[in-house]
Amino acid sequence: MDPLKNMASLDPRKKAFSLLGEFKNFAFKGNVIDLAVGVIIGAAFGKIIDSLVKNLIMPLVSLMIPGDQSYTAWTFVVNGKEVPYGLFLGEVVNFLVVAAALFFFIVKFLGWVMRTKKAEGPPPLTKDQELLIEIRDLLRKEKEKDKEQVPT
Repeated sequence: MDPLKNMASLDPRKKAFSLLGEFKNFAFKGNVIDLAVGVIIGAAFGKIIDSLVKNLIMPLVSLMIPGDQSYTAWTFVVNGKEVPYGLFLGEVVNFLVVAAALFFFIVKFLGWVMRTKKAEGPPPLTKDQELLIEIRDLLRKEKEKDKEQVPT
């Protein structure tokens, strides 16, 4: 066992290039890129829903409940400490709106789209596909004729 050969395997440059290659293989796989795009779109969708809740829904809620302050100022005091339950209420409504939007879009709408696609059936055959089917059928007929003519 030669200790110099083992030292070559400990070369930091080789380890760095190996690590870089492994990272490149990981980072540029299709699944990772698709996941990154999904996370970015999800974050943007979350901001839209957050704005909907904070700027439209919760101001309407604060109109229905008497008081001069908006929902963000709703608090109660426990031992001299304020507990801002209005902010929590806003986040709960935010979550419910996100969940409802995802349910209606993903479960209902995409489910309906998938059912209508299945109901349509397969798309009509192209001219190339029709010709290939004819050729396949002719070859089958010839093969069957050849089997009949060969004595067993």
